[in-house]
Amino acid sequence: MNQINPAWPNAPLKLLGPDSDSGTFDFFTEVIVGKAKSSRLDYTASDDDQLLVTGVSGDKNSIGYFGYGYYAENAKKLKVVSIRSGEGKPPVLPSLETVKNSTYRPLSRPIFIYVSAKIAQKPEVKEFVEFYLKQARNLVEEVKYIPLSDAAYKLALGNFTKGKTGTGFGGKSHVDIDFSGIAEVGVTDEVLMKREGRIFPSP
Repeated sequence: MNQINPAWPNAPLKLLGPDSDSGTFDFFTEVIVGKAKSSRLDYTASDDDQLLVTGVSGDKNSIGYFGYGYYAENAKKLKVVSIRSGEGKPPVLPSLETVKNSTYRPLSRPIFIYVSAKIAQKPEVKEFVEFYLKQARNLVEEVKYIPLSDAAYKLALGNFTKGKTGTGFGGKSHVDIDFSGIAEVGVTDEVLMKREGRIFPSP
């Protein structure tokens, strides 16, 4: 550890994180390392975030990453690391507020559902997606996610109803419904959804 900071103990740093099948792993690797699937592999991996919480909180020489909901449930026994979105920017800690106002970037992200334009024409699919977008705001916290604003869900429903396809995520427009790129720091989800070719978000 003292190779990172001379004031720290002369002890090995134990690394923990989601396994390679996790979307969190993919996102973290692309944002932090800069290349998909290129994360170092000498760390303790798990698909159970609660095990990661236990591992980090049980060893003072460990560090790890996992979803915000698990931190929030265990805040008294965990310490978070603030991040800077760019040179000269102030450090930002993760919180409901900083995720919602898009200042905890690039380590906060929207999650999406994927609906092909063809399948979306089926009445049962259309009914499901509309139900999903109308109810998500009330149910999302039960699965430890952070809800979007009411305006964002309304905008997503409008995009779906109009049959918009593609993505405005990362500032690019695509014909296919696809996840593409990392959202710009400080750009709200509502702004991203107003771009042409927007896909439909999950909370």
